Amino acid sequence: MFIPPTTLDENILNWVVENRSEPWISIAEVVTLLGNTVTMSVLTCAVVVTLAVTRHRVDAVFVGAGVLSGYGVMQALKYSFARDRPPVEDRLLNIDTFSYPSGHAMMTMVVFGLFAVSAYRCFAWVRSHRWILAIAPVLSIIVGLTRIQLGVHWTTDVVSGWLFGAIWVALCTWILLRYESRRGVDGSPALSSR
Repeated sequence: MFIPPTTLDENILNWVVENRSEPWISIAEVVTLLGNTVTMSVLTCAVVVTLAVTRHRVDAVFVGAGVLSGYGVMQALKYSFARDRPPVEDRLLNIDTFSYPSGHAMMTMVVFGLFAVSAYRCFAWVRSHRWILAIAPVLSIIVGLTRIQLGVHWTTDVVSGWLFGAIWVALCTWILLRYESRRGVDGSPALSSR
């Protein structure tokens, strides 16, 4: 099922292509690496291992399973919608997979969102400095914007990626809380989940 780009998408892409310049292009090329599969996988493995070693096993499973299943959902969405990327001549990276939703936008929202939920649950310092949780969506937004800047995604791909990612984090968190409730675990953030 092919979704044609909207007039809004085309207008934004045209504006970006006409106005992008250095050093912003080089910065975008570096920042966008934060959202690639290798980086996301390494960060997820490091967090899962850290949570497991520090005896936060439920949260280790929460993060690991949430990221893996989120990746599967993202791929399923891409192949279901099968949307073409912006024209090749507008792209600054060589990518030929489907465009909708943006995997970088969705998976950074999923990964950093699950990290934030787990950090809040497991670490008192995070609970007493809640402002730090804003880093998760801000990083995802920055990475998503690089995909538009580099011409590899339509704007609606990126916005949808953020929305799908946020919904997935909310769903995973709801499942976790339901699981703990059924097991009779006190889900209050004052207690670490072990």
